[in-house]
Amino acid sequence: MDDVVILGAGIVGIATGIHLLRRGRSVTLVDKSEPGRETSFGNAGIIQREGVRPHAFPRDLHTLMQVGLHLSTAARYEPLALPKLAPPLLRYWWESSPEHYRRVVESYAPLIGRSIITHSDLIMAVGPEAEALISRYGWHLAFRSPDKLAGEEKKARQDHERFGISYKVLDWAALKAAEPGLIGGLAGAIHWTDPWTVRDPGALVGLYFRLFETLGGTFVRGAADGLKPETDGWSTRVDGRELRAKQAVIALGPWAPDVLEPLGYRLPLFVKRGYHMHYSAPEGVELKHLLLDPEVGYAMAPMARGIRITTGAEFAMRDAAPTPIQLGKAEKAARELFPLGERLDPQPWKGARPCTPDMMPIIGKAPKHAGLFVGIGHAHHGFTLGPATGELLAQQMTGEATAIDIKPFRMERFMGQ
Repeated sequence: MDDVVILGAGIVGIATGIHLLRRGRSVTLVDKSEPGRETSFGNAGIIQREGVRPHAFPRDLHTLMQVGLHLSTAARYEPLALPKLAPPLLRYWWESSPEHYRRVVESYAPLIGRSIITHSDLIMAVGPEAEALISRYGWHLAFRSPDKLAGEEKKARQDHERFGISYKVLDWAALKAAEPGLIGGLAGAIHWTDPWTVRDPGALVGLYFRLFETLGGTFVRGAADGLKPETDGWSTRVDGRELRAKQAVIALGPWAPDVLEPLGYRLPLFVKRGYHMHYSAPEGVELKHLLLDPEVGYAMAPMARGIRITTGAEFAMRDAAPTPIQLGKAEKAARELFPLGERLDPQPWKGARPCTPDMMPIIGKAPKHAGLFVGIGHAHHGFTLGPATGELLAQQMTGEATAIDIKPFRMERFMGQ
């Protein structure tokens, strides 16, 4: 019997395993896919230290109309999914009110504050291969409208004063100097200087997994048949093989309800799906740094495979067929700013971001069972927060004081709903 079995070999599960192994625990990691090839793979590659403000539900009429009429690139919905999505989305809207959102930001900021610290720890443990994937320049939040840029500068100033987040304001000339390949259409940008970016997030998670194995962790590839409480711990079956452990961790991202609901945990979780595609660039032209175009709703980032465009949020059922409509709109808008070449992938990549209505993850012990722990619901910040979540879970599981207060992230806040 192992000390711990972890279901889910994304960045949260891998990081949790590493931190437990460092504390002398024996760990088996289980996933139906290759480690780090689901949600951990398809993001924009930001370790988003500045992200103290999670993505709120839009409350202004203009944005709601844009989304409702399918005119928005930043967000769209599948009408057939609305009956099932309506209850958590209604609470998401409620939690995004100014009063609620202020409390969310105050609770969320300390967790984001662990992002660079915990990634840096793992990067140093891996060594030069991981370091070669990292840029410490930051990224550009670019605006087409001077008024929008001024409004974001005001929020950036507030975040600097409250949370110590560093930034620079770039006018068009300064942005063009930083990104000579841009061809126009922008008023300027906020240059967030604290975050790091990663030129291949899937590869970085793969290196973290290699560290997990080097430390003595075991990986079992296959679909786990739920979790069963035993008198002395937990068991699961993977392709007919029984695995038993004293403690269990659910780090399955959007697939967590498949295991949680049979155990009696019905949580108001939903997914935001997203897509990406890689593009070539003309000879002699390069995109040097990640750029997010919030007035349209997409990001483009220089990656090992080419320039990656990532889309905004698609509200749909997790397993529904792909509808990469937003990608086409994003590609068209991106070509107004940068001379993208041809598509390099045979088809768009699709992933699902696991979300909670209050925009904060669920981290910690499950309240109804001994020895069961959960790390899910990170929405847009799963890649950013994976190592921090792993650290906090391992600390709680081994009886240590946690690096930050994790009470705001307890599952109990959703119980009975």
